[in-house]
Amino acid sequence: MVPVGNLSWLSHFTKVTVGLTVVLLSAGALVTSTGSGLAVPDWPLSYGQFFPPMIGGILYEHGHRLIAGAVALTAVVQAVLIWKYESRTSVKRLALFSVLVVLSQALLGGLTVILRLPPQVSVSHACLAQIFFSTVVVIALMMSKTWKDFSASSAVGQDRILQALVTILPLAFFVQLLFGATMRHTGAGLAIPDFPLSFGHWVPETFTSAIFIHYGHRVGAFTMVLLVSLTVFRIYQRHLLNLTLMAVGGLLAAFVALQIMMGAFIIWLRKPVPITSAHLVVGACCLATSVLLAVLVRRHANEIQTSGFSKTDSSGQWVTQ
Repeated sequence: MVPVGNLSWLSHFTKVTVGLTVVLLSAGALVTSTGSGLAVPDWPLSYGQFFPPMIGGILYEHGHRLIAGAVALTAVVQAVLIWKYESRTSVKRLALFSVLVVLSQALLGGLTVILRLPPQVSVSHACLAQIFFSTVVVIALMMSKTWKDFSASSAVGQDRILQALVTILPLAFFVQLLFGATMRHTGAGLAIPDFPLSFGHWVPETFTSAIFIHYGHRVGAFTMVLLVSLTVFRIYQRHLLNLTLMAVGGLLAAFVALQIMMGAFIIWLRKPVPITSAHLVVGACCLATSVLLAVLVRRHANEIQTSGFSKTDSSGQWVTQ
């Protein structure tokens, strides 16, 4: 068992960072969904001011900047506290990585304005946001009571199929989110106007670049449903007594179901701002949850391979000494 020490207050702080990041993702999604990306044409100031009149698109764009600044400051404070009070090198490195990512994110955000929203920079900005969110979620997990009370399971640690699935999932989700970000920032959100068919067919008869990006995102969505279904079925079939894996797997399945439903309504209702914005946030939650699942399963495998085991508890779980 990895000791966390009496750092419950710091654990709570990491959860605050996660919550603020969700707010930031929501604000960023609103900027894109409302077309407010250039409502403030200069950076880092806004019309030469720190706090311009919060009207129209300025509310979304400058509000996003203010929240981003708060998240960056929180990430820095979190990293300083972790380096001061936390003994595990892995957590310290993750905290430092999160700061580097959020500062890079801020620079990319500035470049999107200065360069007038080039798709390559905007897509990179969106993908880096996903990486930052997943990182702070993992930090929160590693600082939690769940991590402190962890007991390795030989059944999970030796399940090669589950290990392969949870390794593939985050990579597949990231590719899917890359397609989604590209679709959003190239205006391909309604390149295919019907759902679940595409121009009345399962495969479009003709392809443009916009149709290719949009259709790739749809194919990716159905692929993710298949991968998540296989993963959750494996957990529920083989590891029914592992409540943590059951809970995370169930949460991932719920996020994916919600994501598919919102994707359909975005097409049917012609990209309503609230649903389109929520679709981005839930996509980030899908990725972060899949990363959590991968981290948990990998920990079972690592501890089975590297730790000494001398007893099992009442449920048959191997317990490290």
